[in-house]
Amino acid sequence: CNENIVILQSMKKIISSVLMCVACATSYAQSGTNSPYSQYGIGVLSENPGAQSRGMNGLGIGFHENNQVNYLNPASYSSIDSLSFIFDAGASGQITQFKEQGSTFNARNGNFEYIIAGLRLAKHLGASFGFVPFTNVGYSYSNSGKIVNPNDGTVTPYTNTYNGEGGLHQAYLGLGWMPIKNFSIGVNASYMWGSYERSVVNQYTDASINTLSRNYTADFNSIHTTLGFQYTHALSKKDAVTLGATYSFAHQLGAEPVFSIISKNSQTSVSDTTTYNAGKGMNLPSTLSLGLMWNHGQRLKLGVDYSLQKWSTAKTPVYTETNNVGSYVLVNNMYNDRHKVTLGGEFCPNVSSRHFFSRIRYRVGASLASSYLKINNIDGPKEFSMSAGVGIPIMNAYNSRSLLNISAQWVNQNSSSFIKENSFRINIGLTFNERWFAKWKVE
Repeated sequence: CNENIVILQSMKKIISSVLMCVACATSYAQSGTNSPYSQYGIGVLSENPGAQSRGMNGLGIGFHENNQVNYLNPASYSSIDSLSFIFDAGASGQITQFKEQGSTFNARNGNFEYIIAGLRLAKHLGASFGFVPFTNVGYSYSNSGKIVNPNDGTVTPYTNTYNGEGGLHQAYLGLGWMPIKNFSIGVNASYMWGSYERSVVNQYTDASINTLSRNYTADFNSIHTTLGFQYTHALSKKDAVTLGATYSFAHQLGAEPVFSIISKNSQTSVSDTTTYNAGKGMNLPSTLSLGLMWNHGQRLKLGVDYSLQKWSTAKTPVYTETNNVGSYVLVNNMYNDRHKVTLGGEFCPNVSSRHFFSRIRYRVGASLASSYLKINNIDGPKEFSMSAGVGIPIMNAYNSRSLLNISAQWVNQNSSSFIKENSFRINIGLTFNERWFAKWKVE
């Protein structure tokens, strides 16, 4: 009877957690970026959900833990402890400095990042669910200039204003299974949704010249699937290496991008609108990721990840005009394939110690990535980033398995042709780890 009560209480907590994930996903509307680069493609990519991964700058394809959820590789869910329910949520705040042609501008923003959970369903079978971002769109800036009338030489100042917001989000459910010792497979199935709204408004000080607005919109609705595997080989009693890999399938985004041009007379407020529909066909590319992790006695874990995203095969809407006749169509070969390499690791003096400082986890990581963007046939900025963080144990009479995770990240996007970005980000996450499924014995 007591065992049934414990099971019912655990199921109620699981259902409550699922509903919390749904509520957070439904209410999510903030943008996690101020970058002008988010005006291209489907936005700035979000790549490192999960507290442990963030401290190592997004490393994780070869990592598997019994007390943390590694969303990056669904095969890792098979390692989740049988007595625990793990709940991980995080947020971030960042300061970004933009530099272009000797000018500098700073921007700040904060953002809810992710909420994920994991539990053991049966022996060697684990599950995870949650909400994570996929891309972010958020920018607002302007530039100004002057035009000269060739007939009378009059000069008219103008201002171009650029605004955009939106992004792609995904709610996922994943399973990880270990069919044979040291070999695990897994799958993440995600429902992906979102939108973007981008605008370029051209205004003149001369009221006789029409204001021209160009608006780009798209609504996304799709399914995203990722397969993963991990194989661990023991080198000695204390040393082991794990090889991991994931593959995300290319798929349609279910969007019909719309482009509209609005010409408005500032004196009469009369406007003329022309709308173009590119039709369905926008898609996400396939992604292949490989990872290797060396584990020394559960104290020191070092790893390397490599990922390839085939953005050159993705289609994007482009507006062209020939003989004053416009068209808005989907084309490919507008992006570059994206390569990324990440190195990092985690050190913990003694994970099973009862001493506070012996159980602190120290994490560090660094990455080098190419951009998937191609702007006016010029490659987008290369990205170099570094992070460092700690996992601080929460130790009290009721729970000694949870962690407060804090990490700092620096991201540099550098290009000789475009704007340069330097971002400093603070990530804070809480990993709640409760022994929901322990059987209590009354004497």
